[in-house]
Amino acid sequence: MKGNARSLGLLLLGLVVAHPAPAEGPYRNRDSKDPNDLSEGTYPIPYQKPTIAEIQEVLERVHAYLEANSPTQVVDGRTGKEITDFSVPNPDARIPDGAGEAFYPLDYTMGVTHSGMLLAHEVTGDPRFADYTRRQLQFIADRLPYFREVVAKGARPGKETFGAILRTGSLDDSGSMCAALVKARQKGVGPDLKAVIDHWSDYVAHQQFRLADGTLARQRPQPESLWADDLYMSVPALARMGALTGDRTWFDDAVKQVLQFHGHLWDPQVGLYAHGKHLNQPLNPEFYWARANAWAMLASVELLDVLPEDHPGRERVLEALRAHVRSIAKLQSGTSGLWHQMLDKPDSYLETSASAIFVYSIARAINQGWISPVVYGSVAQAGWIGVTTRVNAKGQVEGTCVGTTLASDHVYYYNRPQSVYATHGYGPVLLAGSEMIRLLKNPAIDVQHKLRTYHYVPKEG
Repeated sequence: MKGNARSLGLLLLGLVVAHPAPAEGPYRNRDSKDPNDLSEGTYPIPYQKPTIAEIQEVLERVHAYLEANSPTQVVDGRTGKEITDFSVPNPDARIPDGAGEAFYPLDYTMGVTHSGMLLAHEVTGDPRFADYTRRQLQFIADRLPYFREVVAKGARPGKETFGAILRTGSLDDSGSMCAALVKARQKGVGPDLKAVIDHWSDYVAHQQFRLADGTLARQRPQPESLWADDLYMSVPALARMGALTGDRTWFDDAVKQVLQFHGHLWDPQVGLYAHGKHLNQPLNPEFYWARANAWAMLASVELLDVLPEDHPGRERVLEALRAHVRSIAKLQSGTSGLWHQMLDKPDSYLETSASAIFVYSIARAINQGWISPVVYGSVAQAGWIGVTTRVNAKGQVEGTCVGTTLASDHVYYYNRPQSVYATHGYGPVLLAGSEMIRLLKNPAIDVQHKLRTYHYVPKEG
């Protein structure tokens, strides 16, 4: 009896080996045309090459949501009524402060959003994307003089009264939006906001606190705290000012920031950036928060976009970016195409904004010729598909971590809320989708579906 049972077990094992069960999931790859292919599994997300039309539809959905929920009005904070007479300053005047769906027009996340809108317009030719930025920037131009008067009359220069311009006090107030304004100016989108560009860029270059070695830093939560986030809050603005003015000292500072942050925060053993570091604490624990790493990668990409080819620091910036991309690619979730809130902790939740930034950065680096399409094209593609599963029917971006401080324990990072009202996710989705369209259209790359997977092959072989 035991021998018969053993024989039956071996027979069943042989059947399993001969006819492997498909992976579990509701999606079958639509690019695999043979429905009887026993070696083609199923997937928890659509494992497929997206079409350009599909990507554009996602971008349009996100645009429509932002268009409907980005106010360009001023209200009386006491009565709630809209103010239409701007001839006399009302000390109770304010813009909607970002509660719920009223997205604050001067937030650093809106700088990323405008960069995404401008790129979407460039790639698709759809004027609606540029029109969004044009209207938002016109609102700033129209109402900035009014709020100067309102603040002069005694109103608090806070978030609701254009405080990011009138009382700039951080890189969050200045760098991201400054970079977006420069891009808009270079593309001829919106009013001339050069005075604001000059104000914000001067703050980044000359007023923000720095360490003794010149690295941009904060005086919170410790007297000398480095935040990897600040690479994005500074470097794109510095780099764009270099491109706008032709003054290479802007590029020099931008390169210095990337390389010195790399020296301070890069962990070569894991190939990631720590979220931050306190200079008065010699034994800092290292926490590899996804969005901090995404900001760092995006900053390098934006710098390389405009950094002169002959700049002596260019190759070192490229080396740092390539090492970072390699590490990030290895940490992509195999079930979703996304990346985890804590990159090295697969039991932390999957986070959308960082994932979209990684997709954009990888696709951009391929399109610019900085990294190999053979190695990374399918990583970007799978990441984009994962990101699309987080854009709901309303155009809201789900699964985005809210604003997050530099903390010193994993419990805090693991349990940061996710919100569709965290604007951090919208610009990255626009950037990622736009660059994926470019990747699919890239005339130097042939996207092949062979042996049930994808190969991004240079056409010259």
